[in-house]
Amino acid sequence: MRRIPFLIAAAIPFAALVPFAAVGQATPASQATAVGQATPVSQATPVSHGAPASQGAGVCAAFPVSAPQGARIQSVQAVAQPGGTVSFPASPVDAAITYTDVPAYCQVTVTLTHPGANDHVTVQVDLPERGWTGRLQAIGGSAYTAGDFGAPMVGAVHDGYVAVTTDAGVPLTYVDTSWGLTAPGKVNTPLLTDFATRSVHEEAVLGKSVTQTFYHRMASYSYWNGCSTGGRQGYAEAQDYPADFNGILADSPAIDWTQFEVATLWPQTVMYSLHDFPTNCEFAAFQHAAIAACDGNDGAVNGVIDDPDACGYDPRSLIGATIPCDGNNVTVTATDAEVVREIWNGPTDAAGDLLWPGLPKGADFSLLAGTTVDANGNPSAPGFAVPVGWVRTFLAKQPGFDTATITKSQFVNLFYQSVREYDGIIGTSDPDLSGFRATGGKLLTVIGNEDQAIPPDGSLGYRHEVDALFGGANRVNDFYRLFLDPGVGHCGAEPAGPVPTDPLGALVNWVEHGKAPATLPAALTDSSGQLTATRNLCAYPMVSRFTGGDPTSAASYRCAAH
Repeated sequence: MRRIPFLIAAAIPFAALVPFAAVGQATPASQATAVGQATPVSQATPVSHGAPASQGAGVCAAFPVSAPQGARIQSVQAVAQPGGTVSFPASPVDAAITYTDVPAYCQVTVTLTHPGANDHVTVQVDLPERGWTGRLQAIGGSAYTAGDFGAPMVGAVHDGYVAVTTDAGVPLTYVDTSWGLTAPGKVNTPLLTDFATRSVHEEAVLGKSVTQTFYHRMASYSYWNGCSTGGRQGYAEAQDYPADFNGILADSPAIDWTQFEVATLWPQTVMYSLHDFPTNCEFAAFQHAAIAACDGNDGAVNGVIDDPDACGYDPRSLIGATIPCDGNNVTVTATDAEVVREIWNGPTDAAGDLLWPGLPKGADFSLLAGTTVDANGNPSAPGFAVPVGWVRTFLAKQPGFDTATITKSQFVNLFYQSVREYDGIIGTSDPDLSGFRATGGKLLTVIGNEDQAIPPDGSLGYRHEVDALFGGANRVNDFYRLFLDPGVGHCGAEPAGPVPTDPLGALVNWVEHGKAPATLPAALTDSSGQLTATRNLCAYPMVSRFTGGDPTSAASYRCAAH
């Protein structure tokens, strides 16, 4: 278990979320993927292995599948999918996407269970009938959904991968945690274990086994691709099952789950304790004031705070300001400023020790601090659904528990309870990646400095611990590279700065050709698709420095020591 309270080892500059929302059950070729899941698949160059990898593909029909250790196969189904043009309409959290020239593929669905667990886990493997590159790509999940059966799977097949994902036996509805209790007060530990670690490992085992049976040869390389929950799953694989994947792309990772899931309810606790609930307009004013105050600290005025931890903006500067809001004017009070100060500073215990980093300056408040009050001034909205579900289901073990009225002392108790009861199940906080390093695996992570769902300093704190264990950043960079993305939110959402254009391609190049990425090309486009800015993100501990010229051009920056 990682130390508590959390201590930030150093202030590191760095600069994708749309709020996790239920978008319905994702089904193959019928629904768009949700933002915050797998990074768009790479246009990777086919592996050169002599004869085309797809030669000798089998007939698309159900065939015997060996069960992973500790599991029992319940059913195997195979359906031939025609490919061609496959469209995913827009969802509340993602734009529409269409893939053309998708090869026909065999969709194999395996259902398995674990004796005594009363679970039913689905693993889907999509195997292209032509153009297979010899690679396998596993797709991660988002919030409380373990995988994605929609666009990322088709996109991976389009790019020549065998694609695999799992539901871990839980609903594909993102924020539903009703599965977490078998009875009032009783947690469904086997199903939580499936969601936390077990099903991703079994997804890797089954994906490789089905691939070998279908093509009569093993996959040459296997990759993990996920963000948020998918990022946490990738880190869990590197920590617990280091031989499963050659390369892991794990962005905005939800590691230290037991700590940050409680910590992200801190804004609700602060507002309740101070009996002050600023409007979204006021929160936006504080956000924009911080950006205006610290934007130019790096020499480039581009609407981005490169180093939120070094931003010294004092929210008290806005006291007395008049903020237009929904046709009315709101005056910022001293209590409003104190709310913002405590949210930025992060949660503390009774002794004043920091438990977890706060919301980074420059990030949007509305996800974690957006709330409403009733006619009596009491909070009537619970806050961000993901931590709400964690506290209600797994800590209070009461689906109706009111997270909007948690006191500071209750908050601290819940924080420590979460770590005490679940760190060994879903914490994903072990810095010992020696097994992963020994297999030759490569781990690549991108985090945004305006991540409003998972405070980015948590991921940096984990990286500091890995560095300390392995003797410094240079040694760790041999197998684990972290890229800091200025001005970008959770899993690439709402970017004010450029986002990486092909991180999976960079990972493939690193794994298969030994070319470790010193930088990741990144780009920002406007709503019409026009390119508005470029930048090369630097591998930690290097940071991007403005050297003068056009702040929207990558040529105006260089990588330098912090």
